[in-house]
Amino acid sequence: MSAPEFSHVVTLAEAAQGRTMRLEADEAVRAAIAKRLDLVALDRFVVTAEVRAVAGGIAAKGEIEAAVVQGCAATDLPVPAKLTEPFDLRFLTGAEPVVDPDEEIEISDGDCDILPLEDDRVDIGEAAVQTLSLALDPFPRHPDADRILAEKGVLREEQAGPFAALAKLRGKPGA
Repeated sequence: MSAPEFSHVVTLAEAAQGRTMRLEADEAVRAAIAKRLDLVALDRFVVTAEVRAVAGGIAAKGEIEAAVVQGCAATDLPVPAKLTEPFDLRFLTGAEPVVDPDEEIEISDGDCDILPLEDDRVDIGEAAVQTLSLALDPFPRHPDADRILAEKGVLREEQAGPFAALAKLRGKPGA
């Protein structure tokens, strides 16, 4: 695995004192993150966080702010968006479950914000990039997508679906 584009490591010793940080990605880092996350552009990426030691590890609470441009899922036209996404993460020693590889694991919402603490350090920058990736719209849609698709002859679901044929029959004699 390659090195994270936006690495900012905090050790358990540093977190014991409590830290407030503001990290802002420069142009080259934003371009690398955009490439990794398959974005058209990442025009702004700022992380604010309070990091402190907790029993068994490190807590990081804050938010990311980003100005992203994604490609429309239907037309590939640019879709700009501004995101503000809070996070409240716990990095704990022994957080990885020990289970049989064939066993099904059920994860609650609370478990999603608990990550393993490795070597008494966390990478707040990488956690922020992962938070951004989860906050992105999985199917961004340009406001003109429906019009553009209609002009190209692409049918909407209600026009092409199974009920469309039934709707065409409605009102016809003998149907």
